[in-house]
Amino acid sequence: MECRDSCAACCISPSITSSIPGMPAGKMAGEYCVQLDEDLKCKIFGSELRPEVCAAFKAGKDVCGESREQAMLILTQLEKLTSL
Repeated sequence: MECRDSCAACCISPSITSSIPGMPAGKMAGEYCVQLDEDLKCKIFGSELRPEVCAAFKAGKDVCGESREQAMLILTQLEKLTSL
């Protein structure tokens, strides 16, 4: 599955504990990554500066659903389930 344009659910919903350029302590769940541009595209996509956890994420219907809204819900639920 290809990423949806202007989705960025994976850059917003989950927490990221590894360092991100501009966010040395990572980011909290629900916080927008500072590397998102105004079109909700990653400014460091494909760069070696991109955290490994981000590069390893693979878009799929199981986590992205049928829409951006579903992706936000699914990833938010997964974040809650894994942060217990």
